[in-house]
Amino acid sequence: MTQYHPITCTAALNQLKRKIPYGWDLNIFRGCSHGCQYCYAMGTHGYTGLADFSNDIYIKTNIVEALEKQLRSPDWKGDIINIGGVTDSYQPAEAHYQLMPEILKLLIKYKTPAIISTKSDLILRDYDLIDTLSRITYINVAATVTTMDEKIRKKIEPGAATSQARFNMLRAFSKTNASIGHHLMPIIPYLTDDSATLGDLFEAAKEANVHYVLPGALYLRGATRSAFFDFIKTAFPEKYDALRALYQKGGASKDYKDELYGRLNPLRKSFGLSNSYSKPMKERLTPWVAPEEQISFV
Repeated sequence: MTQYHPITCTAALNQLKRKIPYGWDLNIFRGCSHGCQYCYAMGTHGYTGLADFSNDIYIKTNIVEALEKQLRSPDWKGDIINIGGVTDSYQPAEAHYQLMPEILKLLIKYKTPAIISTKSDLILRDYDLIDTLSRITYINVAATVTTMDEKIRKKIEPGAATSQARFNMLRAFSKTNASIGHHLMPIIPYLTDDSATLGDLFEAAKEANVHYVLPGALYLRGATRSAFFDFIKTAFPEKYDALRALYQKGGASKDYKDELYGRLNPLRKSFGLSNSYSKPMKERLTPWVAPEEQISFV
């Protein structure tokens, strides 16, 4: 049973050591009830695995006030903010707490560029705000979609929206000025890596009018590794030995990745899909102007 725990934060934005291409993360929640079996974040903030990570959700109830304090600071330089880099900002808790609309209003007010990646179509609730922001500065809306097979999807991402619902959401946002992305990650060896699965995903991405598809193979470390293999042993026991053999380390072998991308990239190109998220960023990102320098016509 999911339990919600209100907490306060001293800062809304976490500065990253490396710009990739964004320099700051904003996470409304700790924990995520989507329950993705491969989630790399399940070992963060004292969580011991998926059970507590997906059932004990901490909500930073003062995050809007903390964010405005940082955005109005003279030290803020208008960098891109990655919203939900650790936990999904549109997970079910957001339907109740409704923090994202207020955050988006601040991004509009301070003309701040952002990236939002989600596995939920709840983001459509904030369509008008994101549309407004997209006409002011760079905003990226992306969905992680790993398979079009709902039987598999329900096992590996039980709390997320259906894959088709996510693509429908992307198609809706393609009518704004936002950059639209499909994050095809993680690709799970022997489960979601066959050419038929990849082709179905590329076809759906093409129909959703995405600007890019960003693929990535499964990586396992920390609490995620043991939780994932426990899941595979139960849900897909026939895949267990092969996956164990492939993942001697955190990543799959070079031979496997060479074979995967040797199939994936030509297939992606056959659908006319780019893998560059930086191209729309360069096209849409406008020079940032500090709030005190902004011209008011009121």
